[in-house]
Amino acid sequence: MSLRTPLAIARNHGSAHDGVHHWWQQRLTAMALVPLLLWLVCAVVSLSQMDYMGAKQWLAEPLNATLSVLLTWVMAIHARLGVQVILEDYVSTRWQEVLLQILTRFIAFAGAAAASLFIVMIAAGR
Repeated sequence: MSLRTPLAIARNHGSAHDGVHHWWQQRLTAMALVPLLLWLVCAVVSLSQMDYMGAKQWLAEPLNATLSVLLTWVMAIHARLGVQVILEDYVSTRWQEVLLQILTRFIAFAGAAAASLFIVMIAAGR
């Protein structure tokens, strides 16, 4: 017999005991993407009028390099969270879901890390 009420048991816990945390992560990354994507649209418009060297110089500016890396990581996290929900809802075999969740995390991390490395290398002049 539990002394906790049903509401206390259910509060802040989804079926995996982290539903609220996941929901907040998804919403916060979505809110962070709004200004970052607006910056990206402005950047693409300005970059469309530059040649290769101009684009390298543009990316070498610390603010542009930082925002590019930040956009890469926030997009990767947001995409991983979205794919996680899809996998949880539609993959019925537990071992397949776990394997796909691991692959999703690895691909998101590897992609964001590789993109960040390339951005830093271009910004550093390599």
